Amino acid sequence: MRYKNLFIDLDDTLWDTYHNNKECLEEIYTAHNFGRYYASFEAFFNIYMPHNMDLWAKYRSGEVDRQTLIIERFRYMTRPMGIEDVKSVMAINNDFLQRTTKKTRLVPGAIELLKYLYPSYRLFILSNGFREVQFKKLSNSGLAPYFERMILSEDANIQKPHKGIFDFALRNTNSRRNESLMIGDSWDADIVGAYNSKIDQLWLNPEGLPAEGFTPTYTVRSLEEIKNIL
Repeated sequence: MRYKNLFIDLDDTLWDTYHNNKECLEEIYTAHNFGRYYASFEAFFNIYMPHNMDLWAKYRSGEVDRQTLIIERFRYMTRPMGIEDVKSVMAINNDFLQRTTKKTRLVPGAIELLKYLYPSYRLFILSNGFREVQFKKLSNSGLAPYFERMILSEDANIQKPHKGIFDFALRNTNSRRNESLMIGDSWDADIVGAYNSKIDQLWLNPEGLPAEGFTPTYTVRSLEEIKNIL
């Protein structure tokens, strides 16, 4: 067997972040009366999402820290409503994060894949997500029993795609680089990060996006296809 250790991203690889978060955001929109400024939830969401994605990209590159990310993603949306103070914005953010921990929608085929992989590989989560929510999401969605350990960027003090977090993950799981595979949906964070760390990559690419700069070790459109590789 070529691989012994599988490092798997959590958000949008196993846990359906897009749909779970959208559901939470709609609840936040209603609970905090965002409709007094925004024409509809979709209007709110179409502004929030690109802004949030930009902040996460800056967080991965080290341009902003965790605190800036969690404050600014909502302050950007509440500022037009006259809400800018950190206490009020953090209360909305904390409400959002707590709601996300209770959502359990998974990417299609997630549990089936883990049941298939579990007897043959050591499985680890490797995530940039925040500690206070990632463990709850993993547990509440039924994913936790399949994983030996979760490794977070907060533990390594560096985010994917930087080589340091992959080195940290290998070192702290006693895994050899040439016996490990990174599985993830994010081209920049998971695939480029693993490639630059000389770890084989499996790209979950449901939209069939083009690779940039190099060809990943493997590319699949669905989790089900991974069974044909491992």
